Amino acid sequence: MELLGKTALITGSTSGIGYAIANKLANEGVNIFLNSFTDNPEDYKLAADLSLKHSISAKYICADLRIASQSRKLVAETKHIDILVNNAGIQYVSSIESLPSEKWDDMIAVMLSAVFHTTAVALPMMKRAKWGRIINISSAHGLVASPQKAGYVAAKHGVVGLTKVTALETAEDAITVNAVCPGFTETPLLTKQIPSLMKQYSMTKKELIDNVLMERQPSKKFVTSEQISGLVKFLCSKDADQITGSAISIDGGWTAL
Repeated sequence: MELLGKTALITGSTSGIGYAIANKLANEGVNIFLNSFTDNPEDYKLAADLSLKHSISAKYICADLRIASQSRKLVAETKHIDILVNNAGIQYVSSIESLPSEKWDDMIAVMLSAVFHTTAVALPMMKRAKWGRIINISSAHGLVASPQKAGYVAAKHGVVGLTKVTALETAEDAITVNAVCPGFTETPLLTKQIPSLMKQYSMTKKELIDNVLMERQPSKKFVTSEQISGLVKFLCSKDADQITGSAISIDGGWTAL
């Protein structure tokens, strides 16, 4: 329980990968701040349930990460965090010429600019504590590209670059900064894309998974949220003290192709 008493903020953490990470860290005795932009009663209940289940402090903070000031205020409201996991993500599938400019702006804001803003506010907290972990959830699409995903690929590539710069700037501060790059993971974000992809490829859901999605993932299996949260937990441990500035693939071999 080396993380007992630490505090983590996970953006986009009321479902999917983000909530799995929150649950995993809470199980290690980490106090948790959940986040989304929805501000529903269910969001606050998730925090209450997490607190009760793991006997830790868990709170929910609403913030719209499309807005720079809200990204910064989100971290400031915590007063102090030891672990920052930038996980929030959105997607819009379209060719470049058909991509609405506001969708591009939203993707860059949520998945790249917000990472900069939350990091900028969190770093002084971590430097004062002489310890910190920043883990940015990028993607296999942070390392390789796919058509129809200009905004997502650009943002995720940017996150990998920002991760490396932040790691260099904090290399002597007992703060590690890494990017986790998952392949296809069965999350609400992917589920929302499947109908449009089925239409695009004129396939059933099973045909799409077997012949399109898993074609890029040599393992032929989805990455699980539990596997990703396990990697995040490891990166927070003492064993990972000298892992910084890395983009770590967890993609069933996708980026080995």
